[in-house]
Amino acid sequence: MSKNIFYQRLPASYVDKFPPALAVTLLSLIALGLFNGCSPATTDQPSATSVTASNVTLTAAQRPNIHLYTVARSTYHRIISTTGEVDFDNDQATSVLAPFGGPVTRLLVSPGDRVKAGDPLAIVDSPDYALAISTYRKALATAVTDRRVADYDRDLALHNGIAQREADQAETDAVNAEADRDAALQALVSLNVDPQVIKDLQAGRAVGHPGAPIRSPIAGTVVEKLVTPGELLTAGTTPCFTVADLSRVWVMVQVFGTDLASVSVGDTAELTSGIATNVFTGRVDNISALVNPDTRAVLVRVVVENPGDLLKKQTYVAVHLRAARASTGLLVPVSAILRDDENLPFVYVLQPDGSFARQHVTLGYRTGDQYDIPEGVQAGDQIVDDGALFVQFLQNQ
Repeated sequence: MSKNIFYQRLPASYVDKFPPALAVTLLSLIALGLFNGCSPATTDQPSATSVTASNVTLTAAQRPNIHLYTVARSTYHRIISTTGEVDFDNDQATSVLAPFGGPVTRLLVSPGDRVKAGDPLAIVDSPDYALAISTYRKALATAVTDRRVADYDRDLALHNGIAQREADQAETDAVNAEADRDAALQALVSLNVDPQVIKDLQAGRAVGHPGAPIRSPIAGTVVEKLVTPGELLTAGTTPCFTVADLSRVWVMVQVFGTDLASVSVGDTAELTSGIATNVFTGRVDNISALVNPDTRAVLVRVVVENPGDLLKKQTYVAVHLRAARASTGLLVPVSAILRDDENLPFVYVLQPDGSFARQHVTLGYRTGDQYDIPEGVQAGDQIVDDGALFVQFLQNQ
């Protein structure tokens, strides 16, 4: 085909814009491309997938730009990062139940108040309380009387004033009365009656009935108030208050199966929350034997000192558990890890001839600025640390 024919086939717009020689050249290039595109592929050319990157050899001037790291087996302590929820230390917290029945007449504390063991929390107009005091007063008087009679009859029996059988019966009556007295006293103690009231009863002094106080069984902080004035309480059933010692709390941490093997009782923990800038320290003291069926996590309990009561119940915290048991592995710097076009991790390993070859690796646990490498390198291998990107740049040229 002649140049004139190519030129005649150009669109009119191209004829106007380009000189004939340039137009012919463009058509020639297009035709060449079409012919090449239609020609069958030759089998002696390697495909793109079969081409592998060659090793990189650095000149003497380029070697100072890199730093080599010798792979060695090292020990480290795993740190498991997870979340947890604050709870009361149930060994130092209690729900205060109504020890007697009756309507609440007065509340003496509010949530947040600190109390000591034995401090009154509320006053109840309780017939149970009045009956317990009356029963003890009667039992006390009866025991005193029966003991006096038994001692008198014993003296008479020694002088043949009465039969021994009568003296023995009097002694039995005295013992029974004293047992009733002790039982009535124990009932008062279980109701947390003021010790001074008990002393007044034992001394025979009159005791008023201003109301029955519900007392705190432990020292701590009132964290819940569950009753209101006028509410009718049922003895031994109605929860009235929750008192907890907040100087120490529990943090319930969720640990999943892959990390559970690294956690042991006694491991230390660091905790941070969004409501305080403080970093709290704790210790693992219990690992649950059950798996949560919904989350497939195991609850790990961490005991944490809580100065200033900053950690509140149901607060979410970030937890870092440091395993006390050491792990071993081949650690390499994070800066030595690169990614190929398929996002697979690799390192550059020094070869016997002085060149550097890509070696794909498997990334394990990361500790600080190092990775544990389960597969890909061996102890004694020298890999490029600082300057790995420089080597990759040279290889891609």
